[in-house]
Amino acid sequence: MIPSVNNSGSRTIGLLNYLYATSQYEDHTDPHLVASFDGMSPDPGRDPNATLQDLAQLLDQPVMALAEHARPAKHVWHTSVRADPGDRILSDEEWGEIARRIVAATGLDPGDGQSGCRWAAVRHADDHIHIVATLVTEDGHRPDDYRSGARAQAEARLIEKELGLRQVAPGDGTAAQRPTSAERHKAERQGRERTAREELRETVRRAVAGASSEEEFFDRLAAAGLLIRKRAAPSGDLLGYKVALVDDRNAQNEPVFYPGARLAPDLSLPRIRERWSADTPAQNSASTKSAPSGPASARRRTASAAWQAVLIVEHGDDAVAAAYIAATGEVLDALAKTSAAHTRRELREAAWAFERASRSHVRAERGRDRDLRQAARDLVHSGPALGRGEDGATTAMAIDMLFFLITAAIHWHAKKGHAQQAAAARRAAEHLRAAYQAAAAQPLGALHQRGRYLNRSLRQRQTAVLREALPDLAERILAEPGWYALAATLADTESAGHDPAALLTEAVGQRELDSAESVSDVLVWRLRRAADLPADTTATVLDDHGTGRGTRRAQGTAQARRGSRSRRQ
Repeated sequence: MIPSVNNSGSRTIGLLNYLYATSQYEDHTDPHLVASFDGMSPDPGRDPNATLQDLAQLLDQPVMALAEHARPAKHVWHTSVRADPGDRILSDEEWGEIARRIVAATGLDPGDGQSGCRWAAVRHADDHIHIVATLVTEDGHRPDDYRSGARAQAEARLIEKELGLRQVAPGDGTAAQRPTSAERHKAERQGRERTAREELRETVRRAVAGASSEEEFFDRLAAAGLLIRKRAAPSGDLLGYKVALVDDRNAQNEPVFYPGARLAPDLSLPRIRERWSADTPAQNSASTKSAPSGPASARRRTASAAWQAVLIVEHGDDAVAAAYIAATGEVLDALAKTSAAHTRRELREAAWAFERASRSHVRAERGRDRDLRQAARDLVHSGPALGRGEDGATTAMAIDMLFFLITAAIHWHAKKGHAQQAAAARRAAEHLRAAYQAAAAQPLGALHQRGRYLNRSLRQRQTAVLREALPDLAERILAEPGWYALAATLADTESAGHDPAALLTEAVGQRELDSAESVSDVLVWRLRRAADLPADTTATVLDDHGTGRGTRRAQGTAQARRGSRSRRQ
């Protein structure tokens, strides 16, 4: 349940005209009072003899009783109280009691014999009410409504528990504006999955992901098919922008434009500029020239950048951690934009959920997050990935690393008391888990088959390596279905000239594994990334003894790497 306290106004009749209007607003149906300060206020929605002017005059009486110079310039207090979309439809009686509790909690009408303000609660839709109050008490004083918004939120949390409604995490004012009922009804009528505001927010987020200049950002918006209006100062300097969907029109058949700041707090032009403000022109030029060689390479770099970011979020300064968490949102947007069909929906939902987790009142120190932003840029410029082969396998590798990064973000937000952000990151993690399962099924299945067909002596050797390197985790890993895939990977690392035990010890020492659903899966991707082994193993060549010499590509890569080291020495 979300109470949203608006700025004070000066005309009670103007607000009532809006609340009772039905012809201009399609979500305004059957407007009527559900409660008022005296329980007997005239209701223009139910009483044919009552008018809006009658109700406005009744509410304004304490204000008008003051001398003109003593009347507050803005005396109209207004809040909407909206139920969660998943909540049941509340009755008028329940909404009336909610209104009485909200005005009492905010200090507008505290009760217990204390003088209060006049107010009325109007319901014109199933899922919310509006409370109108005039900010002069019956005895002519200003009410004690300090921090009325926070007090309304606290009361809403109690109401949710008592009525069995969805319990909303307390906010901190950094969330994007929620779509209005009118926007939701319009989207339903047009058959849209999301409202125009939400579609625009997602498109703008994807356009800014990894962008390094205003020109690139606006080029991406245009390529996405958005209508763009820019606002410039007399000097010609760009001050802001707003965007619209081509087919989202108002009653006059004009495009409905939204400024960036109305889409999300961090999508205003000044806030977007902060993302690349710490980069020098030379760095931007270098990043433009170093185009990724392909989707698989971009995903490997993303996995490495995400892995380094985990340590920074866990142990870095708050301002730096906040920057990395914000940049994680860009990586998720870029990955969703370039993902294959079978992972696209879950990755898109993960990016959508994490959007709320990417902002807090901790001001991000931009520039330190350059590696993650570059990973997002590489993903976008590498183009769409196939859902199979090395592309598909490296997608699973990147998602696995991002899962741990988002887990670190959950812990960071929880420690800071950012309840909404932590909850959003948890939702993103669940979608990432589903995307990982879709992406990893084929490459891990191939590794599993290889592991099962390793000859007995080789598998026993890998078991011994596991028990030697990880004595505390060995039995758990051996009992997992993913052990065969890990055994095959250990054989590949050995064939490539690495020490499997040393790699295992290093992989486990880098970070805890308690949050891993499958330790063996995590170790497979950590080892394959650390040893620079191909993520896709469908082209594996076994020798006559089934010793798992790895793929031809792995052998060639290892030989080239050893040769390169020799030349450097």
